[in-house]
Amino acid sequence: MNHPPNHSLNWIDSELAGLERNGLRRQLADRMGAQAAIVQLNGHQLINFSTNDYLGLASDPRLTQAVRTVLDQQGWGAGASPLISGHSDLHRQLEQKLAEFEHAEAALVFPSGFAANAGTIAALVGPGDVVFTDRKNHASLLDGCRLSRADVKVYPHNDWQRLDQLLERDSDHARRLVVTDSLFSMDGDTAPLVQLAEVAERHQAMLMIDEAHATGVFGPSGRGLAELQEVEARIPIRVGTLSKAFGSHGGYVVGDQSLIDWLVNRARPYIFSTAAPAAVAAASIAALNIVVQEPQRRTALLERAAELRRRLTNAGWNVGHSASQIIPVIVGQAETALRLSAALKQKGIFAPAIRPPTVPKNEACLRISLSYSHTQQMIDQLINALGTPT
Repeated sequence: MNHPPNHSLNWIDSELAGLERNGLRRQLADRMGAQAAIVQLNGHQLINFSTNDYLGLASDPRLTQAVRTVLDQQGWGAGASPLISGHSDLHRQLEQKLAEFEHAEAALVFPSGFAANAGTIAALVGPGDVVFTDRKNHASLLDGCRLSRADVKVYPHNDWQRLDQLLERDSDHARRLVVTDSLFSMDGDTAPLVQLAEVAERHQAMLMIDEAHATGVFGPSGRGLAELQEVEARIPIRVGTLSKAFGSHGGYVVGDQSLIDWLVNRARPYIFSTAAPAAVAAASIAALNIVVQEPQRRTALLERAAELRRRLTNAGWNVGHSASQIIPVIVGQAETALRLSAALKQKGIFAPAIRPPTVPKNEACLRISLSYSHTQQMIDQLINALGTPT
C-alpha cells in the first residue's frame, strides 16, 4: 500500500544519510536462540564478546526452570503497575532478598536499570536543587539529571578534586546530589568511591552510585565495588541491575527504608509503569542464589579479564584504564572501529564497534565484554584474530 509522503518528516532521510556518511548509523541485528558465548546473529554463528551476561547466567537452566514453574502458577503479564495490583508476592520476596544481599534496610525493583536511575534522581532533586554527574556516566544517569530539572553540573571523569571545588562553590542549593557509575560501562574503569564519599560527606551532599556492571562481579560477596572498597555504609543510595551479571531483567535501588518509601511515592517510572511479570522476579531470585553460592564464577571471570588485558596490551592495543571484565580496544575513529569489527566478524567473532555519541569523539573502540562462559580457546581465537595494530 502506497502512503502519501509526510513532508514534515522529510528531514529524517537527510539526517540518516549524514549518520551513514560518518559511520554513525546503527542497525538492528536479529539474534536467533539463546544469549550465550556463541550466538546466532543475522544467520551467522559468532563467538559473542558483546554480552553483559558476565556470569553466564542468561541461559542457565536453573533460571529457566524457575520461570517455567511460576508461569504455570501465575501466568505471564503483571497486568498493572506495582501500586495497583502488579506487585506480586515474588516481587516482595525478591526485594527482601536483595536488601539482605546488599546489607541494606530495604530494596525496590524497577522495570529496568534505566528506569531505576532516571526515576531515583528525579525523585531526589528538582528545580532549585543541583546534581553533580561524572562526564562519562551512563546515559540513564545523565538523562535522569536532565529530567529532574535540577541544575546539572558535570565534573571531569573521576576527578573528585574538581567535584570538591564545585560543591564548595554551589553551596546555596536546597538539595545537592552526586551521581556516578561505580564501573564505567564503556571504559571498564572504576570510580574512586572512597574519595567521593569523603567529598559528599564534607559538603553534606547525597551520594548515589550505579553498580550495574559491578553487581555480581566485584567484592567478596559479589555486591560490587562499594563492597570491594569497603565504603557501602557511606553511600546512602545504591543502584544495581538484574539484567547483566544476574542474567535476568530489571533494576533495583537499595538504602534506608525511608528512601525506598519515598521512591514508591515519587519515582515516576516506578509508579506509572506496569510491573515486570512475576516470572522475571523468580528468575532473578534464582540468579541471586547462584551469585551467592558460586563465587568461583566472578573469581574466574576477573582472572581471565586481567590476563586478556595483559595480552592485548602486549600485542600493542590500547585498552585505556580498564580494570574489569569490560575491555575497550580503543582505535579512535568510528570508521576504523567499524572496519575492525567487520574483519573480526569474518573470522567468527562478534565484538561491536562503539562510536560517538556513546563514547566521546576520537575514542571509538571495540568493546570486549568478557563472560564466565568464554573458554580459553575462545579468548585465544580473539587474540589471534585481532593480531596487532596496523
